[in-house]
Amino acid sequence: MTSSTPLTLDMPAPTAGELKAARIAAGLSQVQAAELMGYPVQQGSRGGLQSRTWQALESETDERTMQGPVFAMFLLLTGQHPTHALVNKT
Repeated sequence: MTSSTPLTLDMPAPTAGELKAARIAAGLSQVQAAELMGYPVQQGSRGGLQSRTWQALESETDERTMQGPVFAMFLLLTGQHPTHALVNKT
């Protein structure tokens, strides 16, 4: 067995604007992004689905932020990570 260099995904927590830009670049709605990342989705007051958690993460005024490693996974899953990509094992 050969040793390999450990994979590092050094990724700081995104700002609300960076998260929103990454979601839009991926072509996802807030609900689709929330579902992809396992955040709760609920029925909105106007009949559609919404994710209050994702809304808060994209809000410039909310103090909640997405953790850096979670953002790195979002970027990997949407093909946007600057240095790494997910590939299927064969």
